[in-house]
Amino acid sequence: MDVRTFWLAGRPAKGDTELTVTNSHDGRVVGIYSVPTEAQVEEAIAAAAAVQKEAAALPVHVRAEALAHVAKRLAERAEEIAQLITGENGKPIFWARGEVNRAISTFRFAAEETRRWSGDVQRLDTEPAATGRLGYVTRQPRGSVLAITPFNFPLNLVAHKVAPAIAVGAPVIVKPAPATPLSSLVLGEILAETDLPAGMFSVLPVENERAAALVQDPRLPVVSFTGSGPVGFAIMDQVPRKHVTLELGGNAAAVVLADADLDWAASRVALFSNYQAGQSCIAVQRVIVEESVREAFEEKLLAAVSTLVTGDPLDEKTQVGPLVSLAAAERVSAWVDEAVAAGARVLAGGTRDGATVTPTVLTDVAEDSKVSCEEVFGPVMILKSVASVDEAFAEVNNSRFGLQAGVFTRSLDTAFRANRELEVGGVIIGDVPSYRADQMPYGGVKESGVGREGVRSAMEDLTYEKVMVLTGLSL
Repeated sequence: MDVRTFWLAGRPAKGDTELTVTNSHDGRVVGIYSVPTEAQVEEAIAAAAAVQKEAAALPVHVRAEALAHVAKRLAERAEEIAQLITGENGKPIFWARGEVNRAISTFRFAAEETRRWSGDVQRLDTEPAATGRLGYVTRQPRGSVLAITPFNFPLNLVAHKVAPAIAVGAPVIVKPAPATPLSSLVLGEILAETDLPAGMFSVLPVENERAAALVQDPRLPVVSFTGSGPVGFAIMDQVPRKHVTLELGGNAAAVVLADADLDWAASRVALFSNYQAGQSCIAVQRVIVEESVREAFEEKLLAAVSTLVTGDPLDEKTQVGPLVSLAAAERVSAWVDEAVAAGARVLAGGTRDGATVTPTVLTDVAEDSKVSCEEVFGPVMILKSVASVDEAFAEVNNSRFGLQAGVFTRSLDTAFRANRELEVGGVIIGDVPSYRADQMPYGGVKESGVGREGVRSAMEDLTYEKVMVLTGLSL
């Protein structure tokens, strides 16, 4: 098997060590990749710093055309890349193809936003002292970006960091998750086909323990991190003077009210508690049901869960595949066992076969059980009934996380109330909290992070406003 190169300042390179990626379902070797040396990491950082001014001054058409090229090439290689994602991550091929399609859209949106990215003009002569003055307001890149990406969306969450950086003219260094670097290495290969200057991007698959040196390097003034809360906030504490964007975890709630379409709600909750094997920050974890419809909803939910197909991720029919590793599956099972020992009842699932955990529904879960108050990151949901909308919304907010929430209701008044009262970064009405459009602002509050992704939102986050005042004009 060929050893995959990494991407150092836009060119392929090899280090002096190699790591192997295996599939969590069957243990097969998916790929072998080369790991950068310390000297090569230094070279990549130095190249990003050196090209910073050139990158910021790149004409709009150069940036936009590079992004459009990536979207085009991802589409041309879609099946190859989807197979690679399934191999390294273990997600079913159905979801892997969806991820590739989303990444295509992310780069296409970025190309479009780049062409719209322009300055604003403000007349300043609103007071006599400012007669003849005009303000020209632009956004300038904060500097080179260190993008630290997770294993669960090894292509699209890389795209959400790389595409906005290129769009605003910021060099970017990607540090992918060690378990799933192969998709980002293909992305580096495609970026190398563009006319972007050397140093504009690097993909460095280094081990996690080497990330701290990257975080602390002053030549990388922006850190964009997606991953666990403890690691994210540790990064923020380490570099308080850097601009840090954190997209962290959650224990997303779906609220099912008495006026909801119960069939629709049950089918969506069942699927999106278990998609990606539950390894999504906005997978449904807490299901809060109004008491008057609890019995009917539970029956429909358990029926929907029972129809989910679990198995080989390469099988076209599989909806729930393995977790990313055996260790991850063992942790999830341990959390379920802990909840049951504390009094929880298992309504569905609760078993494990290797790295695969069966879709699990729990009820009567103690509030301090990990499956309730932590992020499970596995195919587990807890079901709880409440007496009213007041109690439902209070239960959503009874969490230190606040990423997204879903509210199944037909009431417009309730929808706007949810938007007003729920302490989350996004409220999805009539669907699960797992819905995300790649162009919309995405991020959380409380311990779910700082800053926003979504192409234009990320472009704004990677830049700062700068005003030029023109004087002595006849306006």
